[in-house]
Amino acid sequence: MIKRIKIRTLIIGGLFLLFFAVIISRLFWYQVWNQDFWLSKAEATWSVEKNIPAKRGTIFDQNGEVLAMDAPAYDVVLNPKVIQELRTNDKLVKDRIDVERLIVEKLHEVLGKSEDELYQLVRKLNDKGKYHVYREVRSEGWKINQEPADKLTTFISDLKKQTEQADIGLYVLRDTKRYYAKNTLASHVLGYINKEGKPVGGIESQFNDLLDGTDGKLNYQKDRQGNKLPSANELYAPAQDGSNIYLTIDRTIQQYIEEAMKKVYNQYSPQSMTVIAADPSTGDILGMTNLPTFDPNKYWESAKDLRSFNNLAVSGGYEPGSTFKIVTLAAAVQENLFNPNDYFQSGSIVAGGRRIHDHNKVGWGTIPYLEGLKRSSNVAFVKLGFEKLGETQFKSYIDQFGFGKKTGIELPGEIGGKIHFQYPADVAAASYGHGQLVVTPLQQIMAVSAVANGGKLMTPHIVKKIVDPMTGKVETREPEVLRQVLKPDISKQVSEYLEQVVSDQKIGTGKNAYIEGYRVAGKTGTALKVINGKYDDVRSVVSFIGYAPVDNPKIALIVVVDDPNDFYAGGGFVAAPLFKEIVSKSLRHMGVPTTTESQTSVQEKKQTMTTLAKAPNIQGLKPFEAKKRLAEKGIVFETVGAGVEVKRQYPEPGTELAVGQRIYLLTDEPTKMPLPELKGKSLRDVLEITSLLEWKLTMEGEGYVKEYTKSTENGQRIVHVKLEPTLALEADKPDEEKTE
Repeated sequence: MIKRIKIRTLIIGGLFLLFFAVIISRLFWYQVWNQDFWLSKAEATWSVEKNIPAKRGTIFDQNGEVLAMDAPAYDVVLNPKVIQELRTNDKLVKDRIDVERLIVEKLHEVLGKSEDELYQLVRKLNDKGKYHVYREVRSEGWKINQEPADKLTTFISDLKKQTEQADIGLYVLRDTKRYYAKNTLASHVLGYINKEGKPVGGIESQFNDLLDGTDGKLNYQKDRQGNKLPSANELYAPAQDGSNIYLTIDRTIQQYIEEAMKKVYNQYSPQSMTVIAADPSTGDILGMTNLPTFDPNKYWESAKDLRSFNNLAVSGGYEPGSTFKIVTLAAAVQENLFNPNDYFQSGSIVAGGRRIHDHNKVGWGTIPYLEGLKRSSNVAFVKLGFEKLGETQFKSYIDQFGFGKKTGIELPGEIGGKIHFQYPADVAAASYGHGQLVVTPLQQIMAVSAVANGGKLMTPHIVKKIVDPMTGKVETREPEVLRQVLKPDISKQVSEYLEQVVSDQKIGTGKNAYIEGYRVAGKTGTALKVINGKYDDVRSVVSFIGYAPVDNPKIALIVVVDDPNDFYAGGGFVAAPLFKEIVSKSLRHMGVPTTTESQTSVQEKKQTMTTLAKAPNIQGLKPFEAKKRLAEKGIVFETVGAGVEVKRQYPEPGTELAVGQRIYLLTDEPTKMPLPELKGKSLRDVLEITSLLEWKLTMEGEGYVKEYTKSTENGQRIVHVKLEPTLALEADKPDEEKTE
């Protein structure tokens, strides 16, 4: 008996010993051996990491007008799990309230998304056979504007009351989206941000790394209720906002271009059109447009016509036709092979084994070379390029003018074109802009700018400067001379010849580009299109390229119209008048005097209108002293608050002010100050003011403020603005002057 008791005691003791050994082993396993793993698991339950999104950089024109910026937007999200639970809710079934059907019908009504797709969203199961808890309504419900967001928010509120439910499974979440302030203006230059937040084309894509910035992070520890622990360590890495980019584009000139192009596009129904304006002395691109085009705010509406997204200015290769004769002429003049008074027989010529005709087939008899230039005789330029210059010398000038290679402009998708002389006939054809010769409009405008500016081939720029908002560092793009192509005196001589193509109102092919009061040089072009491997006699690419004023060029412009419906109108009647309209308005806008005006008076007027000032430091001054200083400098200002001292100013001291941009004087703490008058202000001004005074902004529409309302919600001050583009047009539209 005693022996049996001892055995039991030993067994029980052994079991307890084994049990404690197992416990100690597991404790050692968890707390020592796998300490790092389980500690990380534990930290995950009490640690919170929040992403702080960086603000994407703003894109401005050269004068500081906003072209692209971040603006408020909203996303529509569904919770199928909640919606399906409500379908089986006894009370709702009894009251015959079908939440799923009501939500689908409302989303279809507001967003235009098909009901079939919406039903699939709210009924789809995950991999585990359960309903999802988060489904984004893409793409119709992604980054929507204020108006549809308001409709859905009201619907959600009403449905919650009707169902007596705190959650109905439909949410409208605040977000941001890229807003293009001028709609289609310069869309090919800007590119766009798609609904997935990815940059597509233009500056948005080319400079995405700079514009995008770097998101920040906030990491802290919380208690079981989710409240931040006061004694916990906090790791904070601030967001680095993206850089702001100022383009060389002049918004006003860009607008002139687009308005004029639309009229020609509607009249002649071409396949496409391209216009580029440049400053010949710097290589800065003042305007760049293609048609058809697209609105980057609603890019998906143009998805059916992919031509709308092609930036043909840099990627559209074509045979230039007679505008290329400028290169042949410049080379011949510099090599002393062009005598304007020498005679030749027009009509036709055999070169490289082929017979080449003038555009009127029979010619004009025996005429001097200067007349051949004015009439755009192919024979004259075959004799200059093929016979006198020869292939080696002619090809050398083509290379020197930059053809056959990319210009290096800060835009994606640029091609280098093609120069391929396989047979002598190719050299002959190239002398008047045909054959194995493919160029881009950008190459053309830079080559002609070299003729205009004294012979310097410039590297084109479309970015003026890049500003880092965090450090204030400014990177400026200075003009770059690639090489000297022509001697200055030769450049002047060629310009005078080209001027006669426009000024000779009797036989000059460019006579429709003549602008009263300005000396204009230029050249027309009509290049037959290759259709099914052959030149088509009634389909062409027509163009005009030129610059003004000849004695001191301020603007060079190329117009390319692909396949207008009236072949016989040619470059002289389709492209030249378009050149005239754009350049005449642009010269006035730039303050360039006519031959009858005083250079001094016009320049003084222009100086008053457009000189950019820098914001002076007026912080710490009394309001009346600050106002006096700003008034003396001609700077527009607005005082916000009733304090006795300027505590803050916006923009900050040293900031370059855009034309007409005002300075805001804050005389009190932002949260204590009332909202100033917003009516008539641009979206940029509204965003600056509300951000500065810590108001939450909601908006609908685009353009300038028509009306606005103020409210408060949970202590947050809210302002809702309604915008209309017509206000912007009325405010910005310059006076048009008669140039005929």
